[in-house]
Amino acid sequence: MAIRDWPQDERPREKLLDKGAGALSDAELLAILLRTGTPGHSALDLARDVLKNFHSLRKLIASDRNRFCAEPGLGPTRFAELQAAVEIARRQLTETLRAGPSLASPRATRDYLSARLRDLEHEVFCCLYLDKRHRLIHFEEMFRGTIDGASVHPREIVKAALQRNCAAIIIAHNHPSGIAEPSQADELITQRVKEALALVDIRLLDHIIIGDGVSVSLAERGLL
Repeated sequence: MAIRDWPQDERPREKLLDKGAGALSDAELLAILLRTGTPGHSALDLARDVLKNFHSLRKLIASDRNRFCAEPGLGPTRFAELQAAVEIARRQLTETLRAGPSLASPRATRDYLSARLRDLEHEVFCCLYLDKRHRLIHFEEMFRGTIDGASVHPREIVKAALQRNCAAIIIAHNHPSGIAEPSQADELITQRVKEALALVDIRLLDHIIIGDGVSVSLAERGLL
Protein backbone atom coordinates (compact mmCIF):
# COMPACT_ATOMS: atom_id res chain seq x y z
CA MET A 1 0.00 0.00 0.00
CA ALA A 2 1.33 3.45 -0.94
CA ILE A 3 1.89 5.94 1.89
CA ARG A 4 -0.78 8.23 0.42
CA ASP A 5 -3.34 5.49 1.15
CA TRP A 6 -2.37 5.23 4.85
CA PRO A 7 -4.38 6.90 7.60
CA GLN A 8 -3.28 10.55 7.73
CA ASP A 9 -1.80 10.36 11.25
CA GLU A 10 0.50 7.52 10.15
CA ARG A 11 2.02 9.28 7.13
CA PRO A 12 5.54 10.55 7.91
CA ARG A 13 5.08 13.98 6.36
CA GLU A 14 1.75 14.64 8.07
CA LYS A 15 3.15 13.26 11.34
CA LEU A 16 6.04 15.71 11.14
CA LEU A 17 3.73 18.65 10.51
CA ASP A 18 1.49 17.64 13.39
CA LYS A 19 4.02 16.55 16.02
CA GLY A 20 7.37 17.94 14.87
CA ALA A 21 10.43 16.29 13.34
CA GLY A 22 11.59 14.95 16.71
CA ALA A 23 8.61 12.59 16.87
CA LEU A 24 9.69 10.70 13.75
CA SER A 25 11.92 7.64 13.58
CA ASP A 26 15.07 7.58 11.44
CA ALA A 27 13.19 5.59 8.81
CA GLU A 28 10.30 8.06 8.73
CA LEU A 29 12.64 11.04 8.33
CA LEU A 30 14.51 9.27 5.55
CA ALA A 31 11.24 8.33 3.84
CA ILE A 32 10.33 12.02 3.61
CA LEU A 33 13.60 12.73 1.81
CA LEU A 34 13.21 9.70 -0.49
CA ARG A 35 9.60 10.69 -1.31
CA THR A 36 8.89 7.54 -3.36
CA GLY A 37 9.66 3.88 -2.97
CA THR A 38 10.11 1.06 -5.45
CA PRO A 39 7.49 -1.16 -7.13
CA GLY A 40 5.59 -2.91 -4.35
CA HIS A 41 7.42 -1.01 -1.60
CA SER A 42 6.57 2.36 -0.09
CA ALA A 43 9.15 5.06 0.64
CA LEU A 44 9.04 3.97 4.28
CA ASP A 45 9.67 0.32 3.31
CA LEU A 46 12.65 1.46 1.23
CA ALA A 47 13.94 3.62 4.08
CA ARG A 48 13.77 0.71 6.52
CA ASP A 49 15.57 -1.61 4.10
CA VAL A 50 18.30 0.98 3.46
CA LEU A 51 18.89 1.61 7.16
CA LYS A 52 19.03 -2.12 7.81
CA ASN A 53 21.62 -2.63 5.07
CA PHE A 54 23.76 0.32 6.17
CA HIS A 55 23.22 -0.52 9.87
CA SER A 56 22.50 3.09 10.88
CA LEU A 57 21.53 6.52 9.60
CA ARG A 58 24.99 7.81 10.44
CA LYS A 59 26.70 5.15 8.30
CA LEU A 60 24.32 5.85 5.45
CA ILE A 61 25.19 9.55 5.50
CA ALA A 62 28.92 8.80 5.74
CA SER A 63 28.92 6.29 2.88
CA ASP A 64 30.68 7.20 -0.33
CA ARG A 65 28.85 7.80 -3.58
CA ASN A 66 29.61 4.39 -5.11
CA ARG A 67 28.39 2.44 -2.08
CA PHE A 68 25.28 4.60 -1.74
CA CYS A 69 24.33 4.36 -5.40
CA ALA A 70 24.83 0.60 -5.45
CA GLU A 71 21.94 0.17 -3.01
CA PRO A 72 18.67 -0.82 -4.76
CA GLY A 73 16.25 2.09 -4.84
CA LEU A 74 18.90 4.75 -4.35
CA GLY A 75 21.10 6.44 -6.95
CA PRO A 76 23.03 9.65 -7.73
CA THR A 77 20.00 11.94 -7.45
CA ARG A 78 19.12 10.71 -3.98
CA PHE A 79 22.79 10.80 -2.97
CA ALA A 80 22.95 14.46 -3.98
CA GLU A 81 19.70 15.28 -2.15
CA LEU A 82 20.81 13.61 1.08
CA GLN A 83 24.24 15.25 1.01
CA ALA A 84 22.59 18.62 0.38
CA ALA A 85 20.35 18.13 3.44
CA VAL A 86 23.37 17.21 5.57
CA GLU A 87 25.33 20.24 4.37
CA ILE A 88 22.41 22.54 5.15
CA ALA A 89 22.41 21.22 8.71
CA ARG A 90 26.17 21.77 9.01
CA ARG A 91 25.93 25.32 7.71
CA GLN A 92 23.08 26.09 10.09
CA LEU A 93 25.26 24.92 12.95
CA THR A 94 28.12 27.10 11.69
CA GLU A 95 25.83 30.14 11.63
CA THR A 96 24.67 29.33 15.15
CA LEU A 97 28.27 29.23 16.38
CA ARG A 98 29.06 32.54 14.68
CA ALA A 99 26.13 34.29 16.31
CA GLY A 100 26.13 32.29 19.53
CA PRO A 101 28.13 32.18 22.73
CA SER A 102 31.89 32.22 23.19
CA LEU A 103 33.88 29.15 22.16
CA ALA A 104 36.42 29.57 24.95
CA SER A 105 35.04 26.44 26.65
CA PRO A 106 36.15 23.17 24.98
CA ARG A 107 32.65 21.71 25.35
CA ALA A 108 31.19 24.47 23.15
CA THR A 109 32.92 23.19 20.00
CA ARG A 110 32.64 19.43 20.29
CA ASP A 111 29.25 18.84 18.67
CA TYR A 112 30.22 21.01 15.73
CA LEU A 113 33.59 19.34 15.21
CA SER A 114 32.13 15.85 15.66
CA ALA A 115 29.51 16.54 13.01
CA ARG A 116 32.18 17.64 10.55
CA LEU A 117 35.01 15.23 11.25
CA ARG A 118 34.04 12.01 13.00
CA ASP A 119 32.97 9.97 9.95
CA LEU A 120 35.87 10.86 7.65
CA GLU A 121 38.08 7.97 6.53
CA HIS A 122 41.11 10.23 6.19
CA GLU A 123 42.73 12.52 8.72
CA VAL A 124 41.86 16.23 8.50
CA PHE A 125 43.50 19.03 10.47
CA CYS A 126 41.35 22.14 10.77
CA CYS A 127 41.31 25.58 12.37
CA LEU A 128 38.52 27.59 13.96
CA TYR A 129 39.39 31.29 13.77
CA LEU A 130 37.89 33.35 16.60
CA ASP A 131 37.41 37.05 17.27
CA LYS A 132 38.26 38.89 20.49
CA ARG A 133 35.06 37.58 22.10
CA HIS A 134 35.98 34.04 21.03
CA ARG A 135 33.17 33.83 18.52
CA LEU A 136 33.65 31.91 15.30
CA ILE A 137 34.91 33.91 12.31
CA HIS A 138 35.66 31.00 10.01
CA PHE A 139 36.21 27.24 9.90
CA GLU A 140 38.86 25.92 7.55
CA GLU A 141 40.35 22.55 6.66
CA MET A 142 44.08 23.24 6.58
CA PHE A 143 45.73 19.88 5.95
CA ARG A 144 44.66 16.43 4.80
CA GLY A 145 46.53 13.22 5.33
CA THR A 146 46.06 9.49 5.16
CA ILE A 147 44.64 7.32 7.91
CA ASP A 148 48.17 7.40 9.41
CA GLY A 149 48.26 11.14 10.00
CA ALA A 150 48.47 14.62 8.52
CA SER A 151 51.45 16.84 7.88
CA VAL A 152 50.87 20.12 9.71
CA HIS A 153 52.80 23.31 8.97
CA PRO A 154 52.54 25.98 11.72
CA ARG A 155 53.65 28.76 9.36
CA GLU A 156 50.59 28.15 7.17
CA ILE A 157 48.33 28.37 10.22
CA VAL A 158 49.93 31.67 11.25
CA LYS A 159 49.57 33.04 7.72
CA ALA A 160 45.88 32.14 7.56
CA ALA A 161 45.25 33.51 11.06
CA LEU A 162 46.73 36.89 10.10
CA GLN A 163 44.64 36.96 6.92
CA ARG A 164 41.50 36.33 8.99
CA ASN A 165 42.53 39.01 11.49
CA CYS A 166 41.61 36.69 14.34
CA ALA A 167 42.45 37.02 18.02
CA ALA A 168 42.50 33.33 18.91
CA ILE A 169 42.40 29.89 17.32
CA ILE A 170 41.16 26.43 18.17
CA ILE A 171 42.81 23.64 16.20
CA ALA A 172 41.31 20.18 15.76
CA HIS A 173 41.75 16.95 13.89
CA ASN A 174 40.12 13.56 13.68
CA HIS A 175 41.47 10.10 14.34
CA PRO A 176 39.89 7.81 11.71
CA SER A 177 40.67 4.86 13.98
CA GLY A 178 37.95 6.18 16.29
CA ILE A 179 40.33 6.42 19.26
CA ALA A 180 40.69 10.03 20.39
CA GLU A 181 43.69 9.68 22.69
CA PRO A 182 46.42 12.19 21.74
CA SER A 183 49.72 10.84 20.50
CA GLN A 184 53.16 12.26 21.18
CA ALA A 185 53.04 13.80 17.71
CA ASP A 186 49.73 15.48 18.59
CA GLU A 187 51.24 17.01 21.72
CA LEU A 188 54.33 18.15 19.79
CA ILE A 189 52.41 19.88 17.02
CA THR A 190 50.21 21.58 19.62
CA GLN A 191 53.25 23.20 21.20
CA ARG A 192 54.72 24.15 17.81
CA VAL A 193 51.49 25.83 16.72
CA LYS A 194 51.12 27.57 20.10
CA GLU A 195 54.65 28.97 19.94
CA ALA A 196 54.26 30.10 16.31
CA LEU A 197 51.00 31.91 17.06
CA ALA A 198 52.46 33.56 20.16
CA LEU A 199 55.00 35.33 17.95
CA VAL A 200 52.14 37.29 16.35
CA ASP A 201 50.13 37.68 19.59
CA ILE A 202 47.38 35.17 18.73
CA ARG A 203 46.25 32.71 21.39
CA LEU A 204 45.85 29.00 20.85
CA LEU A 205 42.85 28.12 23.02
CA ASP A 206 42.68 24.39 22.47
CA HIS A 207 43.49 21.38 20.35
CA ILE A 208 40.54 18.99 20.13
CA ILE A 209 40.83 15.45 18.82
CA ILE A 210 37.69 13.80 17.43
CA GLY A 211 37.18 10.04 17.60
CA ASP A 212 34.12 7.85 17.21
CA GLY A 213 31.58 9.27 19.62
CA VAL A 214 34.31 10.71 21.85
CA SER A 215 36.57 13.74 21.83
CA VAL A 216 39.60 14.87 23.82
CA SER A 217 40.57 18.44 24.67
CA LEU A 218 44.28 18.94 25.18
CA ALA A 219 43.49 22.11 27.14
CA GLU A 220 41.41 20.08 29.59
CA ARG A 221 44.27 17.57 29.84
CA GLY A 222 46.67 20.38 30.80
CA LEU A 223 48.73 19.76 27.66
CA LEU A 224 48.43 23.26 26.22
